[in-house]
Amino acid sequence: MSLITSIAELEALYADPVSPAANIKVLDHISDHYRAFIEASPFLLLATVGPAGVDCSPRGDPPGFVRVADARTLLIPDRRGNNRLDSLRNIVTDPRVHLLFLIPGIGETMRVIGQAVISTDPELCASFTMEGKAPRSILIVTVEEVYPQCQKALVRSKLWDPATQIPRSALPSMGEMLGAITKGTFDGPAYDRAYPERLKQTIY
Repeated sequence: MSLITSIAELEALYADPVSPAANIKVLDHISDHYRAFIEASPFLLLATVGPAGVDCSPRGDPPGFVRVADARTLLIPDRRGNNRLDSLRNIVTDPRVHLLFLIPGIGETMRVIGQAVISTDPELCASFTMEGKAPRSILIVTVEEVYPQCQKALVRSKLWDPATQIPRSALPSMGEMLGAITKGTFDGPAYDRAYPERLKQTIY
């Protein structure tokens, strides 16, 4: 097995960036065009790092759920989840974050690199209320770099192509997976039956 073990070896393997745009696109603030992309996105991936390692977690809500407070600041509500708190634990110990925004049907993604803190300000949390429920905390992200990523990965994967979609029934359900992990001690069928109603009750 041939392994790359140095930056010099890595750079020798790959050419310089194909297009000047690869460097021109990187800004230290959110431009009007980049803002339009962020505000149109209903989904992002949040990457954090902490003592236990790296975590990558999905975040989603109606488009505009990430608020652009100013050219250097994003506000992200922390909606209800499973309370593992992997991302939030990491941010408490290491504020570095990386965001990847996606928009259904759009090939480009938008990347944001910055530092985050967790706010529990009552007024701020209340301003993100959905269906009568406010988030317990808000991530305040100070932007250090922001730039779009080209379409190649989404084109190759055909992510938005309806023809590539498969029915959910083609893969094991969450209950089936949990039942297998626990060798049947976890009641997977009961979990699956209860989930649709639980989702409605706990979405916010």
